[in-house]
Amino acid sequence: MWWAATTVLCAPQSLLRQTAPQHVVRALADLVSRGVLATDTAVSLYRLLIGLLIAALIGIPTGLLIGLSRTAERAANPLVAFLRMISPLSWTPITVAVFGIGSQPVIFLIAVAAVWPVLLGTVAGVHAIDPGYLHVARSLHASRVEQLTAVVLPAVRVQVQNGLRLALGIAWVVLVPAEMLGVRSGLGYQILNARDQLDYASVVAVIAVIGALGYLLDLAARLLLAPRRSPQR
Repeated sequence: MWWAATTVLCAPQSLLRQTAPQHVVRALADLVSRGVLATDTAVSLYRLLIGLLIAALIGIPTGLLIGLSRTAERAANPLVAFLRMISPLSWTPITVAVFGIGSQPVIFLIAVAAVWPVLLGTVAGVHAIDPGYLHVARSLHASRVEQLTAVVLPAVRVQVQNGLRLALGIAWVVLVPAEMLGVRSGLGYQILNARDQLDYASVVAVIAVIGALGYLLDLAARLLLAPRRSPQR
């Protein structure tokens, strides 16, 4: 179907003829042989991981605070509801003005996009804890730190893992358009660069690589972050 749509059904002068499978495969081989694809993939993955790390370092503690404190929850709910509905890419002009050109704006946009699933997943996990567990811990004179480490953190682990997996998908989607804005490396930049040269075969080749990497990242997240089931007795 791909070959028919881009070869048989397209007009001879159409640029879509460049996106036929045979041309895309050659473009992909050329990107690999020149080392461009490996370099830009490594840069994109670096930005993704740093952005996710920042989102986790902010989202998990903040989610615990909001979930455990009713006062903090009442104060933070309007702000969270307001900020999380703003598109991360709308922060681009301010981000570039603050951080300049380079990886920092991209990492910031990834962190802004990924922090909300982590934060909300943590809050949901805290709210799902059976209050009886906390009552028992308090009756045994457990300190707040002991309650946190012995009751809260084990109980919210699954929700935090689900939030991180969801954040990974959102961050990967935001990464590509963020790399089209004032950077000279990364997979998003390669799409923009190939488009400017009217090299649509390379555009589709990089898109295919982005889809394949996204699938592999989600598969890795499922394997690493999936909740472990206890063996049946």
